[in-house]
Formats: sequence, structure tokens, C-alpha cells
Amino acid sequence: MTAPSCPTNTRIYSKGNLVAEGFGADEVTAMLAEHADGVLWLDLFDPDIGDLESVAAQFHLHPLAIEDAVLDHERPKLDRYQSHLFLNVYAVEISGEGEASRFRKMEISAFVTERALITVRKSAGDTSRLTQRWDADAKLFAGSGVGFLLYGLLDVVVDGQVAAVKHIDTAMDTVEDTLLEEGGAPRAVRMHGIALRKAVAALRRAVAPMPDLVNRATHNDLHLVDENLLPYYRDVEDHAAHAADEVEHLRDRIGGLLQSDLNEQSNVLNEITRKLAAWAAIIAVPTVLTGYFGMNVPYWGYGRFWGFLLSLALIVLSASSLYLYLKKRSWL
Repeated sequence: MTAPSCPTNTRIYSKGNLVAEGFGADEVTAMLAEHADGVLWLDLFDPDIGDLESVAAQFHLHPLAIEDAVLDHERPKLDRYQSHLFLNVYAVEISGEGEASRFRKMEISAFVTERALITVRKSAGDTSRLTQRWDADAKLFAGSGVGFLLYGLLDVVVDGQVAAVKHIDTAMDTVEDTLLEEGGAPRAVRMHGIALRKAVAALRRAVAPMPDLVNRATHNDLHLVDENLLPYYRDVEDHAAHAADEVEHLRDRIGGLLQSDLNEQSNVLNEITRKLAAWAAIIAVPTVLTGYFGMNVPYWGYGRFWGFLLSLALIVLSASSLYLYLKKRSWL
């Protein structure tokens, strides 16, 4: 096999043991021949069409699957081809705390053949969690073949999604009380809530298809999951379903919080508008009276001191009466 030009990781497991790792991609054929009962993990980082075609001949990879593996932003899915399965999933990661937290999705495509799991990573990510999971659960490998490698991949991806859901749920707790305060939340808190809503929307696109994807991997017609591995796949499916349910709950929750904050802001605006209208009405009454008594034409009390007193009394009485009336109606 011609070695791809992109960075690679390689491992071979046999009977529950790691028998080789770190060898060149051009040695894959020889290593599989040497370990007749072994299964291979070949990881390709950001390959192009040429890199994938260099391994396609040996593993009989379908051209459509190769095209999907190279393209970015494919939906999460599990497709079946004659010689292999192709799946696309998203590992997620949230780093930092509070407003400084960052949400990141890493797209991973994988070809599942009879003796190999070929992963294609389209962005940089930590593969140590994956290898640690395989090493920690190596006892499950015996007799399970490549299904064990796929289980480790799905388990790590789903665990990361569950952790992201919990992180967002905790972050939402910190802004909930402020968003529901009287008078509405400060702009910084509101923008944090909007950022959380964006993160939930992005997380939902990665998490929602996972329960069905894991379930399809267990179908008998794929001959991928044996009785030994089936309970572990069911456990991953359960975690994926729980994460999907929690994402829907978070989506409704953050939407409700932001809507409540918007309603509170509207209430405050209405209150301010009502007060301004009330004060404008109070100020308008003296303006009308002073305009009347300020006319340059004779009127009742014109040129008399008692006329001035009368106008002043009318101003004070009418303005005070209107103030007390509006106060009683809770406009002030």
C-alpha cells in the first residue's frame, strides 16, 4: 500500500492485546499478514482524496464514502456499503468556565471493514482518550474483532457529548437567576445566554442522530456486534439517548429563559413609557392654564391680584388632583 502523505496513527490488536503501534501506513499490509487474527486501527489526519485513494484499493473503500470522508460538515450517519460501513460523527469539547467557555466540534469519519477501523479526522483533536479506552477495556476484545474498536470510538464520542451537555446545564444555572431578576438582566449576561443557545443548537445537531446511529450498528445483518459486545453498545445507546433528551430540555430551557428576560424588559419599557406619559399629562395642565391666563386680552380677574391667586390655585389643584389620580392607578 502506498503511504498517504497526511499524518497517521497506527495500532494492531490481537486477542485483546496491543501487539504493534506507530508503524508506517505503508507497512499496514505486512503487519496484517504477520498478525493473521489482528485488527488494525489506521488514523488519518486531514487527508485529501489522494491520501484516501492510497488505502482504498486494499480495503475496497467505496468512492462515495471516500468523497464523504473528505468533505466537511457531513451530517452524522451510518451508511452500509458492500465491503464496509461508513460513519460520520462529531466529537464535542467545551473548555473554560463561564463566559470564557468555548464550544468546539471535531468531525470524525470512519470506515469499518472486516479487519480494520480507518478513522479520518478533519480537525486536530486528542486521540489519547480513544487509545486509553481501548487499552482499559481490552478484555472485551477477545473474539469481538473490529466491533470492539468501533465501540471504543462511539463510547468516547458519546461520553464527550454527555460531558458537554452537563457543562452547558451548569453554565445555564449560573445565568438563570440573573436572567429572571426584576428589570431584566444586564447585557453581558443576556449575551452569555444567547451564546449558550448557539452552543445548544450546535450540540443538538451532533447529538440528536447518535441513538439511532448506535442502534443501527448493532443490527444482526451487519455482523459487527457479537453477544459479548451487545450490552456495551446498548449502554452507549442509552447514554446517547439521555444526552439527546437533555439537549432538547436545554433547548427549551434557554429559550424560555431568554423569552422571560425579553418579557421583563418589555414590562420595564411599558412602565417607563407609562410614567413618562403620566408626567407629560401633569405638566400639560399647568401649561394650558398659564397659557390661558397669559393671554393679552381681558378675562375674568384680568389685572387683579386675586386673578393671579386664582390662576395659581387652579394650577396647583388641577396638577395635584391629576397626580393623585395617576398615583392611585399605579401609573406613577
